[in-house]
Amino acid sequence: MDETLGTALRRWRDRLSPVDVGRTSRPGRRAAGLRREELAELAGLSVDYVVRLEQGRATSPSAQVVASLARALQLEPVERDHAYRLAGLLPPQKGTISTHVPAGVQRMLARLGEFPVGVFSADWTLLSWTPAWAAMLGDPSARTQAERNLARAVFASGATGLAAWPVHHDGEALYAALVADLRTALVDYPHDRGLVGLVAELRSTSAEFSRLWDEGAVGPHVSARKTILHPQVGEVTCDCDVLTVPGCDIRLVVYTVAAGSADAEKLEFLGVMNGVGSAPAGPGSFPAP
Repeated sequence: MDETLGTALRRWRDRLSPVDVGRTSRPGRRAAGLRREELAELAGLSVDYVVRLEQGRATSPSAQVVASLARALQLEPVERDHAYRLAGLLPPQKGTISTHVPAGVQRMLARLGEFPVGVFSADWTLLSWTPAWAAMLGDPSARTQAERNLARAVFASGATGLAAWPVHHDGEALYAALVADLRTALVDYPHDRGLVGLVAELRSTSAEFSRLWDEGAVGPHVSARKTILHPQVGEVTCDCDVLTVPGCDIRLVVYTVAAGSADAEKLEFLGVMNGVGSAPAGPGSFPAP
């Protein structure tokens, strides 16, 4: 019997431990791996659509859906490419930005649910986030992929930010670092049409971006202090660090506060209010076709 996307999804779902995605494996649990409902939540899809995919009744998933499922199932790159082919799609080509988040990074995020952490691709599109990120900055799942791009949120005229409420930060240092990152990404991924379009868009819509780009601005990401004006707890001041993962071109943005501080108490309150610690990292949300 030939393998289909549906049979592959069931096999990959059965082998993934609930603990690896931040779930509690309770005694008496019938499913050794993930339930369909859990996969749907992780991938930002409806349960009905996951059922139809596994049963072969949905036969034309989009590339975004397959990428989201691959992240949720913690597939290795070769498995991710196999999933694309089973869906009748070309795998991501060389010279284009990868949205793959390594399984090790996903397992780490599942265990860091109490910290606000976001995972970004080379063009600064938010791929995944912890529940604490959503609690502190607002849930990104309702935003489109374009709206989850940090550079667009920072520079584009009239664009809404990735945060649902104001965030005060050292703008000049962040602006220079983002421009430098996109310039490097354009060298590394010259055939990525999305990246080329993003740079062209920002050059035409943002005078600040265009100025920094033409000046050849460079700047590394350094630890920064940011103040979030949260509607429930007021000002929360955090240290923000950008971490890179060796071997893959993704960045982790991590917010931390000093233990025992007033800001730590506010984050703890937000965690209690939003059930942080009981949910896995969010991979982003894509509507079922």
